[in-house]
Amino acid sequence: MDQVTNHWEVPALPPRVIMDLRTDCNLKCPMCIVHGDPNNPLLKDFLRRDMPVDKAANLLDDLIDAQPMIMPSLWSEPLLSRKFREHARAIKERGFTLAMNTNGLLLRDDLAAFFVEIEVDAVSISIDATTKETLMKVRGIDKLEKLHKAVDTMLTARGDKQLPRIGVSFTEQAENEHERAEFIQRWAHKVDFVRVGELFVDGGFPNVKVEGPRKPCPALYSTMAIHANGNTSYCCLDGFGETNVGNVFEQGVSAVWNGEELNKVRYYHETGQWDKVPFCKNCERWASYGFEEFIEDGMLIRRSPEYTYYNDLKRLENWSGGLLGTHKDPQESLEELAVGD
Repeated sequence: MDQVTNHWEVPALPPRVIMDLRTDCNLKCPMCIVHGDPNNPLLKDFLRRDMPVDKAANLLDDLIDAQPMIMPSLWSEPLLSRKFREHARAIKERGFTLAMNTNGLLLRDDLAAFFVEIEVDAVSISIDATTKETLMKVRGIDKLEKLHKAVDTMLTARGDKQLPRIGVSFTEQAENEHERAEFIQRWAHKVDFVRVGELFVDGGFPNVKVEGPRKPCPALYSTMAIHANGNTSYCCLDGFGETNVGNVFEQGVSAVWNGEELNKVRYYHETGQWDKVPFCKNCERWASYGFEEFIEDGMLIRRSPEYTYYNDLKRLENWSGGLLGTHKDPQESLEELAVGD
């Protein structure tokens, strides 16, 4: 096809970058599309890849002008990276926002102190249950006390300091939906935020209800998903890197972000040609960039079709997100991507 022209504005560099420091995990959660099935043939020659520190540093240098938010993992556990502290320091030394998700099993006192020292912006610990029995079903472990201890360790290390912003997450599914309300009640005023998300399975979010006509996915204009080897997917949900649009180590960030391959995907979205982007065809993620906010029970609640955030009103000073506005248009919501949670 001839060179495409995008109608939605594409920033010169991505406002958010998700970079997989190491493709590995110490859990085999049944809900995980990458690590949940050890017999998946796609895992061959894919696991235990590390992102080289020097190449990661070059990548970060390419992003200086954008000052993006960096998330240090795709579908893996970031703390398994042998060079995690070097990567984290490099991100913060450049003034970038660093927000991360972890299963918390490797979180010790010294690491929590490190997060506070370098002022990691947000740490979210995945828990997903209120009982051991349910935890076993959704994450394949029964170490609920250990996960609770990880949260306590993080809160103790931070003390009265502003950062990191500390939260817990709950991915709702059939096995744990009966514990959602109890989970929110338990954590809502102990941590800074609680995140409840919908389950991604079979290429979409079956429990997400979407209203109105489909629009291009704002992630194509806001988020760059980079695997440990530098290959770039056009969506962070692509855990196995099947939608490669270029390699940032070889081509540089700008060349991939503004390249023909990614612009084709944007063009197909803008023109409603979903059949030409099979990975996106049945996905509802696009709707989740529109959200509403309201205050209830001492919390600022931000709700989109995919995620609901429960933010403790007493801990908003460490949050950089926009407050108390209803954002129905996903394109307008791009400005909200640099939130601490």
